[in-house]
Amino acid sequence: MVHQRVRLGILTIAHEARQVEFGYLRTQLELTAGNLSKHLGVLEAAGLVEVEKGYAGRRPRTWITLTAPGRTALAQEIERLKLLITRVETTPAEK
Repeated sequence: MVHQRVRLGILTIAHEARQVEFGYLRTQLELTAGNLSKHLGVLEAAGLVEVEKGYAGRRPRTWITLTAPGRTALAQEIERLKLLITRVETTPAEK
């Protein structure tokens, strides 16, 4: 679930901040609102993020927070990626 590029991006950006705003995620990941919403729904259903809706002044806002299981899943995915990178870097290229 985490290895999908967009979901990995969501978890990574959420890891960088205590809370991340929906619009910021959408801009950073260059997604439509609908596409981002679907990915957030999958991550929320898995318990990897919490989605909180509220207001900043009069404007509705949606904030995303990484959960403890989300932090664990992100760390595990990063370790897997590091192993893959090491394999690529240590395997001689064919000519």
